[in-house]
Amino acid sequence: MIDQASGLRKMQHNNQVKVIAVSGGKGGVGKTNVSLNTSIALAMQGKRVLVLDADLGLANVDVMLGLRVKRNISHVLSGECELDDIIIDGPAGIKIIPATSGTQSMVDLTPSEHAGLIRAFSDMRTGFDVLIVDTAAGISDMVLSFARAAQDVLLVVCDEPTSITDCYALMKLLSRDHDVFKFKVVANMVRGPREGQQLFEKLSKVSDRFLDVALELVAIIPFDENIRKSVRKQQAIVQAFPDSPAAKAFMALATKVANWPIPHHPSGHLEFFIEQLLEH
Repeated sequence: MIDQASGLRKMQHNNQVKVIAVSGGKGGVGKTNVSLNTSIALAMQGKRVLVLDADLGLANVDVMLGLRVKRNISHVLSGECELDDIIIDGPAGIKIIPATSGTQSMVDLTPSEHAGLIRAFSDMRTGFDVLIVDTAAGISDMVLSFARAAQDVLLVVCDEPTSITDCYALMKLLSRDHDVFKFKVVANMVRGPREGQQLFEKLSKVSDRFLDVALELVAIIPFDENIRKSVRKQQAIVQAFPDSPAAKAFMALATKVANWPIPHHPSGHLEFFIEQLLEH
């Protein structure tokens, strides 16, 4: 434990990292698309970006980009290799930690396995500026754990009753049980700025009534047929169709993310992210 703590302190000194958890509760709201396009747009703006596919039992980040994966996070947990050994290169220079797919044991990690994952982070040699955590759908302990440990929680919501309900449920759990009270919202797949604002107001109305949380609308991503085309091409829309409305919206979101301050207190360090996960 002493060795691990010293390793974390060393990492705190060396790595001041912006950690963003992308979540939303419901599946199918475009969460991974938001994670990847924001990550690639950040990289295009000169940031060193690491994407963690935190859907540990149902990997999709590498699939969406058409990348071949030889080893994944399960190999790290089994002790076969280190975290640096499984990191793969993605578009625009982003780095990706791939998850495994179709492995039930990865969905419900034991406490020792969870601690092993955290130790793996503490031993990383790869340097980066931003860590984007693409969480799984739902409100599992793992989703809550990543969200509570990040500096910023980016909630992806679309204009469907189930999406709004699931976002509310996630905010309720995080605020009630984990002291997370600030959320940044992405209105995704909407027909224009007005619909995006109305969607945000729907979510705000129900949260203001029942929860003690603060919401901020940080992006309105329009419904864009080019997203479907880019998914089929296994490319991010910011690269496949850079002049499309959705691509421009993602680039604007990335500019905002790049300017979000990293707190000077411990949560501004990767050490705090890791210790928060370990504590949970």
